[in-house]
Amino acid sequence: QVQLVESGGGLVQAGGSLRLSCAASGRTISSYAMGWFRQEPGKEREFVAAINRSGSYTEYADSVKGRFTISRDNAKNTVYLQMNSLKAEDTAVYYCAATRSFVSSTDYRYDYWGQGTQVTVSS
Repeated sequence: QVQLVESGGGLVQAGGSLRLSCAASGRTISSYAMGWFRQEPGKEREFVAAINRSGSYTEYADSVKGRFTISRDNAKNTVYLQMNSLKAEDTAVYYCAATRSFVSSTDYRYDYWGQGTQVTVSS
């Protein structure tokens, strides 16, 4: 079992930056590919970014490419999402997830999920 806890969300003005963290416990995350997803009220959860076990490969949704960066520190058992040039449409609850499989943009491939952290971008 892996427990995931997100932090770092909050209220920021458009154009600003936030860094989300996802701290894992229970097992080392080096055995898992990790992903970030987000969900707005009344909408389906959508893929944001993912990273492989070693951190050598990443994937991004087109909507965040060039603005968001996913990274991981396996020694700290933590995954990060650096979000720059934030837009109002980035407002959502952001979830961290872990998968025993390979990097994926599909949420059902992920085995463990955090409780989410709210990001609100004011325009």
